[in-house]
Amino acid sequence: MRKIICKKVYDTSESIIVKKVTYGNWGDADGYEETLYQTLDGAFFLYVNGGAESKHTEEKITRMSKAKAEEWLANN
Repeated sequence: MRKIICKKVYDTSESIIVKKVTYGNWGDADGYEETLYQTLDGAFFLYVNGGAESKHTEEKITRMSKAKAEEWLANN
């Protein structure tokens, strides 16, 4: 997935996976995944995707500060 936020490109195929967390099994309506990425220039973003009944009902990219990324890592 690729998204431009504030004139910066966040692309899952061009970035490094820092950590991926999966809740539930593939195909579960309430299952979802969260993946923390780091771009080649050091920026962080969170990619989420999930089933129709999950907390992430659609594919989304959210940029994150280094502090927020570290907080997410500590809690996941």
